[in-house]
Formats: sequence, C-alpha cells, structure tokens
Amino acid sequence: MADLDGNASAKKFHPDTPAVQFGHRIRGASNLDWGMQNRLARILNPDTGRTVMLAFDHGYFQGPTSGLERIDVNIAPLAEEADALMCTRGSLRTSISPATQSGLVLRASGGPSVLKELSDEYTAMAMHDAVRINADAVAVQVFVGGENESRSIRNMTTLVDAGYDAGIPVLGVTAVGKELTRDARYLGLATRIIAELGAQLVKTYYCEDGFEDVVAGCPVPVIMAGGKKLPELDALTMASNAVRAGAAGVDMGRNIFQSAAPAAMMRAVRAVVHENADPADAYELFREASAERVLA
Repeated sequence: MADLDGNASAKKFHPDTPAVQFGHRIRGASNLDWGMQNRLARILNPDTGRTVMLAFDHGYFQGPTSGLERIDVNIAPLAEEADALMCTRGSLRTSISPATQSGLVLRASGGPSVLKELSDEYTAMAMHDAVRINADAVAVQVFVGGENESRSIRNMTTLVDAGYDAGIPVLGVTAVGKELTRDARYLGLATRIIAELGAQLVKTYYCEDGFEDVVAGCPVPVIMAGGKKLPELDALTMASNAVRAGAAGVDMGRNIFQSAAPAAMMRAVRAVVHENADPADAYELFREASAERVLA
C-alpha cells in the first residue's frame, strides 16, 4: 500500500476550464465506442481523416497473382509505408512481422475462386480471431445487385453485430463484378446501403462523373479502391481526384505492388493523399525515387 504520509492536497481542478471535447476528422465516428474510434484512428490518420491502405488480399480468390508471388519478399518491406494493410489472416500470420505499426484490416469473407461465381461468399472468419490477431477492422464483400446479394448483406450485418461486441469496425466493400456499371448511380446506391446497415467504413470504386455525390451521400468514410493496374500518373491522378471529391483516402494494391518501383509509388500516393500534392508533382517524386532505387 502506498505511503499516505506527506501527501499533498489536490488543488489543480481548473474549475474555470470546460471539460476537453475530443475530436477527430473521421466521418460518422463520434458516437462510436472508444475502442472502435481508437481502431479507426489507426486506419485513418486522425489529423487528415485519410488513409493510404495497401491491399494484398487478392490471393483469397485469385491465388498467387503477379506481384504477390512472395508476400514476405514483395509486400512486407512496404508495410511501414502504409497507414493500414488490407490482407487475409493467413498472409498476415505467415508473411508480415508482428512488429508492424500499420493498421490491420482483415478480409473476413470468401469462398469461391475465380473459377466460380464470386458472389457466392460466406463469412470466412470469426470475429474472435480478429480480436486474437489485434485487427483494427474486418472487411467483407457486399454484392449489391449480384446473384447472392442478400447473403452477402447478411454476411456483413452478422460481422457488424459481432464487431460492436468486440469494438472492431467493419469495412464493407462494394463488389461490382462483370455485369454492373461503375457509375455514380450504382455506387451511390451500394455505398449508402452498406453504411445504412451498419458498416463503419466503405470501400468503393472511383467514377469520373458524380463521385463527389457518392461520397456526400455516404455517412461514413468512403475509401477509393485502386482497381486494375494503371500507368503511375493515371493512378495518382485518380487518387487525387477521389480525395478532392471527399474520399477518405485510397486502398491500392495492383497500382502499387505491380508498379516498377512499389516503394516509390507508395511515397507518391502518400503525397497525394496526405499532402494534397498535385499528381504531376507526385509523379516526379515517383520518378526521382525510382531513379534512386536503380542507382542504389
């Protein structure tokens, strides 16, 4: 027991100072529990409200796609450049250091491979394993308009309920597939449904016309999906357009790990997302970093 003798009386109560109101720039998070807000702040930089998320969960349905043949060799060295990592629990446990300081978003749905109907997914990970791993969020595909739309929505809402129990947010991912148009009308519908049903984050594709309306109509942070591999300047321009339209950052995979200089591309994307760098200036940053890599 502490020695009580000589204790000074407490006097610094600051009665004229209002209680501190903690704030952040994470949309829609103010009424969430402390633990969930804390996890969101590991994914989204609380100063900018934005994130550069590195996605390498493609193997759960595509297998060892180009750039992901060796996650321990190709992806692990990039981890600390990312605000958050989006991956499967298998790749995390086998190929990423537990010392990483990046936020962790774990793929929690799955089932079919590229050889089958992709919307035929189920919840593929229990929330207690996300807790065991110390994940900051779990991600689930939502196939609005797809063949198994209702099941994928049920997958998400089941995880949302479990996430509230554990204090872990859910990232709902709009899954477009081959038949659905990536326009503002569809993306606005899908992102709003996902948010209305409880997801604390939404990931969706960019569309040139009306993306600002997609973001404005979604009451939680919208993170832009990088999609297919583009030339570096085009990818940086798309990322810049998305954040300027209100997106809370980007989740890029192929546009980073399939780049000729992935680490340089990561730095350029960070400049666009967190520093509002002009895409042309960020591209020059990419070229300079790429040249330094070659000289080294």
